[in-house]
Amino acid sequence: MAAGPVAVGHRPASFWEALDPADRALLERSGTRVSLPADRTLLAQGDDSDHLVVLLGGWIKVVAQSHAGYRALLALRGPGELLGEQAGLEARRRSASLLTATAAEVLQLTAARFHGYARSRPSVAAALGQTLSQRLREADAQRTGITEPVPARLAALLLDLVERCGEPEPDGAGRRIALPLSQDDLAGLLLTSRRTVSRVLEQWRAQGLVVTGRQSLLVRSVDQLKTLAFGG
Repeated sequence: MAAGPVAVGHRPASFWEALDPADRALLERSGTRVSLPADRTLLAQGDDSDHLVVLLGGWIKVVAQSHAGYRALLALRGPGELLGEQAGLEARRRSASLLTATAAEVLQLTAARFHGYARSRPSVAAALGQTLSQRLREADAQRTGITEPVPARLAALLLDLVERCGEPEPDGAGRRIALPLSQDDLAGLLLTSRRTVSRVLEQWRAQGLVVTGRQSLLVRSVDQLKTLAFGG
């Protein structure tokens, strides 16, 4: 019997978790494992598409650059997620680059082979469908959320990052987001300006809600961020 998705808090199971063990083993035999250091380009915007990847460990930034040279962080992907699925399956040029935010291990698969498995293996088809549905929900949430005030959106983003990759401080005074994110990165994820993000973080530092450093962020009060994000 097919194994059901693995529960991960209130977040849906990742692509890799949603697969049957037999299909995980099949994909591993069919693909190539690659270990990458941080700050390495995995797939480049504009490249022709002939493969996709499963992120087995580490974190990856999805980054797009405009013709004017503006570089924006579109998304952060963590362990178990499928990347490059749209371009890889549709045989079109990459619309964004994939950059390793941390050291990462990926499984590379040709699009043709993966697409064949998605047609013939129910577990792969279901996991792919779940991933594509989740991407659509993320895009819808981003579009509808753009009308919310930036402090509420930033608070919700930091709470999401704390849940996904937060590490407790040894003294118990908060949780550190274990990813090298700049204020430009946060602004890109929120579709706002760096100046606006910087102003909000400055206010929160003064209030003791967060502590910031160069590409580091410590959340001192999760409860206060929840109030800012969701009211109450």
